[in-house]
Amino acid sequence: MDSKFFWVLNGIDALFWGFVAFFLILLLGLYFTVHTRAFQIRSLAQIVRTFYHFLRHPATESSEMGIHPIRLFFTSVGGMIGIGNVVGIVTAIQFGGPGALFWVWVTGLVGSVIKYAEIYLGFKYRIPKSCGSGFQGGPVHVLKEAFKNRALSFIVALFLCIYCVEVFQFSVMVESISYNYSIEKPIAAFVLLSMILYIVIGGVDRVTKYCMYINPVMMFGYLFMCFWVILNHLGEIPQLLNVVFTSAFSGHAAVGGFAGSSILMGIRYGVSRAAYSADIGMGYDSSMQVESRVSHPENQAKLSVFGVYVDNFFCSLTCIVILLSGVWKMSPMIDPPLAIQAALSPYFPFVAKLLPIFFFIAGFTTIVAYFSVGVKTSQYLFPVKGRQIYLMYGLIAMPLFSYLGGSYALLLMSLSGAGLLVLNLTGIYRLRKQVLFVRDIGMDQPIVGQTVLDQKNVL
Repeated sequence: MDSKFFWVLNGIDALFWGFVAFFLILLLGLYFTVHTRAFQIRSLAQIVRTFYHFLRHPATESSEMGIHPIRLFFTSVGGMIGIGNVVGIVTAIQFGGPGALFWVWVTGLVGSVIKYAEIYLGFKYRIPKSCGSGFQGGPVHVLKEAFKNRALSFIVALFLCIYCVEVFQFSVMVESISYNYSIEKPIAAFVLLSMILYIVIGGVDRVTKYCMYINPVMMFGYLFMCFWVILNHLGEIPQLLNVVFTSAFSGHAAVGGFAGSSILMGIRYGVSRAAYSADIGMGYDSSMQVESRVSHPENQAKLSVFGVYVDNFFCSLTCIVILLSGVWKMSPMIDPPLAIQAALSPYFPFVAKLLPIFFFIAGFTTIVAYFSVGVKTSQYLFPVKGRQIYLMYGLIAMPLFSYLGGSYALLLMSLSGAGLLVLNLTGIYRLRKQVLFVRDIGMDQPIVGQTVLDQKNVL
């Protein structure tokens, strides 16, 4: 790719995430937070209770009217918790400095209530599939209602199709496997593509079955390693937090291989990486979770709030480990895919062999979840041949960007995410009065008809 063209695109990306995205997320998030009297905080107990209720009543099979909500939750979290908040979030610290962690927290807090509204509206305007079981929904249908303009729905569908071919995570997986196991990149790419296609061709139902069992294992394994590092540096935590809060409002001077950062850079990288990791305003999660069979959409929306908190927690752990280990300021700067490996290797000697397996699990669940949404969306653009066209696009784009490198792949994801963010958040704002924030309602049964809400529980 021409370096000047890349420089221009990177400048556009920096301008958007440093200014536009921050204010869009912050203002809409603050609007919902004030309007609902901090629903995402005050209703945390009910949110957790909803999660545990569905966890205690798992369903091994989907009903004709949708998929069990806990399976969709783990699929959603699998799409969020992966290389994005293990590798992508590292760049927030490497380029934005310690202060970026504060903006990661801010984005998670205000973004969670945006996610609630996004999922709620996705349910409100979902429709049954014209053939087969399940539902069609998400930003394409929401924007059609918000603007009464098919052109905008077409544009957001196009952005979502680009965004859902996760070229960044695919690139990182190929690089990690090739580097640590001495496997040629074309071979690694071919094997990964074959596995991805097998899962995705089975549709959302097969994706959720896969993610339901493998994601919890991956999550707890990574949690254990991060907590072990933090426990070994427990006395340094107060000083670290002081640096994080100070840097968030003053920037950070150059040190070691870290070139220094301004307040703007901290905001840009903190907001963009946290929004990308948690899929805030991007539309993937909404398109996935409308497949749920819940009769109260508010319950699925509350699960999505919990999912953002879980994702933000994992992002925070990665940032803290990178900061405590000093990897973020090493000279020369370590490539992001190898940074977390360098941070964990002093405590886990075999991490060089284990981490590629983790990247494979984390990245694979994310890729198949995103890709399945892309396939659904492509059928909106091309009802007859959309599925075949999209599979061909994925077969070309993934190997291509694994060859070009992670920086180009991440830039493509960031730019397409920017387009989605602007359109989706604008649509959510236009329909904001149609979103009901329900504090506590009865638990769900399979869909049997429309549900009338008890208005005393609406915030």
